[in-house]
Amino acid sequence: MFFKFLRLEIKSFFRGTSVGVNLAMKILRFMGIFYFIACLVGGAFAAFFYIREEIHQDPLKIVSRYMIIAWVLDLTFKYLWQEMPTQNIKPFLTLNVSKKTLVNYMLIKTFLSAFSWLNSFFLITFAGICLFNGYGVSGTFAWLIGASLLFYLNNFINILFNDKETIAIVVGGIFTLFGILAYYNMIPLLHYSEKFFYSFYERPYFAALSIILFLGLWRICFRHVYQEFYLDQGLEAKKTVGKTENIAFLNKYGVLGSFINNDIKMLRRNKVTKGVLLGSFLFIFYGLLIFTSPIYKTSYMMMFMGLFVTGGFQFMFGQRVPSFDSSYYPLMMTLNVPYKEYLKAKWWLMNIVTAVSIVIALFYAYFGWELYVTFFAAGLYNIGVNSQFTLWSGAFNKTQIDLNSKEKRIGQKNSFNMKALLLLIPKMLLPMAVFGLTKYFFGMTAGVVSIAILGLIGFLFREKIFDIIVKQYKVEKYSTLDAFKSKN
Repeated sequence: MFFKFLRLEIKSFFRGTSVGVNLAMKILRFMGIFYFIACLVGGAFAAFFYIREEIHQDPLKIVSRYMIIAWVLDLTFKYLWQEMPTQNIKPFLTLNVSKKTLVNYMLIKTFLSAFSWLNSFFLITFAGICLFNGYGVSGTFAWLIGASLLFYLNNFINILFNDKETIAIVVGGIFTLFGILAYYNMIPLLHYSEKFFYSFYERPYFAALSIILFLGLWRICFRHVYQEFYLDQGLEAKKTVGKTENIAFLNKYGVLGSFINNDIKMLRRNKVTKGVLLGSFLFIFYGLLIFTSPIYKTSYMMMFMGLFVTGGFQFMFGQRVPSFDSSYYPLMMTLNVPYKEYLKAKWWLMNIVTAVSIVIALFYAYFGWELYVTFFAAGLYNIGVNSQFTLWSGAFNKTQIDLNSKEKRIGQKNSFNMKALLLLIPKMLLPMAVFGLTKYFFGMTAGVVSIAILGLIGFLFREKIFDIIVKQYKVEKYSTLDAFKSKN
C-alpha cells in the first residue's frame, strides 16, 4: 500500500498544471541536497583526520562530545521546517482504506524528508572511516545505530509537539539555559554527551536503549495521530476566539494608516508572520559571522552582512507582498483599493522596522566603529533603495501563503522567477561594489557617503519609482489572481 500511495503522488506531480516549473525546482532542490551531502561526507573525513592528526585525541570520543549540540540543532530545524504530510492523505479518509495504513504511511513518509536522513551521511561516513582505522566492528555499528536512532527520534518529537508552541518555547528556554551554563563551564554538558554517546561503542548492548525508545515513540506517535486523524478534527484548521484590535493613532493617517494597522495585526496573529518577525530579529545577529571567517572582513562582505543585519524584515516581508494577502487578494481587487497607498503602507512599515534594526545594531560598535558605520550605511541604502526594489520583486512572487501554516515557503514553484532574481543586482551587488570600490580608492568616509547618497537619491525619487512599481503590479495583476485561485 505504501508504494501505491507513493505512485499516486508521482502521478500527481507529473499531471499538475506547472510540471516544467515543478521539475526545475525539484532539480534545484536535489542540487542543494547533493551539496549538503558532499559537505557532510567531507566533514566526516575532515573531523576524523583533523582530530587524530592535529589534536591527537580519539576522534570517536570528540565527535560524541559534540553530538548533543547536533541533536538539539536537528530537533530545532525539524520543528521549524518539517511538517506532517497531511494534505495528500486527506482524500483517502473518505475511501475504504484502513486508517492504520494511512497513519503508518504518514509516519514513514516523514523519514523520506531530507531533514530526516541528511545527517546519516555524516554518521555512516564517520563510522566507515572508524572501521577502516582499527575500531571494533560491533562497537562501531552499535554507535552508528544508537546515534542514528536518537536523531530519528526527533521526527516523533516534532509530530507530538509541533502544534504546542508554549511547550516549544519552554523547551527552547531550557535548551538555551543549559547552553549558557555549559558555555561558562558551570555544568559539564559536553562531558556527559561524550560519556553517553561513547557508551554505544564501549558497550554495544547499550544501543538497545535507542531501539526501545524508537519503537516506543513510534507507538506513542501512532496513537496520537490515529486519535486525531479525522477530517473534522486533527486535520482541521484550529479555530480561536476572534478579537478586535485597533491601533488608534494610525487612523489619523487615513487609508495609509488603515493598511499599516492591518499589517501589524497580521504580524501579531499568525504563525507564518510570527516566524518572519523571529527571523528578522535573528538576522540582526548575522554580522557576528565576521568572526568566523576572514572572508567576511572584506569591504564587500561587510556591506553584504550590513544589508541583512538591517534589512532582514524587509527581505522576508517585502518580497512576499502581496502573497501574505493571497487569501483575500481576489476580493480586494474587486474593491476600489488605492494600489499606491496599499504599497506605500508596506513600504513605511518595512522602513520603520529597518530604522529600529539600525538602532539595535548599535551593539556592533563594541567590535569597532568601522563595522557599525558600514552597517549604518547599509541601513540607509535599505531605506532609500532596497525597500522599493523589494516591493518591486514582490510583484513577481505569486506563491499562496496560508498564514496559519508553518510550512516552509522558500523554494516553492511560484516564488521562482527570473525577473525577481535579476532585481537582486541593484539590491545586493550594486551597494557591495560601490562601497568596496569607493572605500578602496578614497577611504571609509567616502564609502559610507557614497552609499548614503544612493539611499538619499532613492528616497527623493520614491514617488516616481512608486509609479513604476504600481504599473508593474497592475501588469501582473491577473496572473497573480490566477495563481492565488489555483490549488495546484
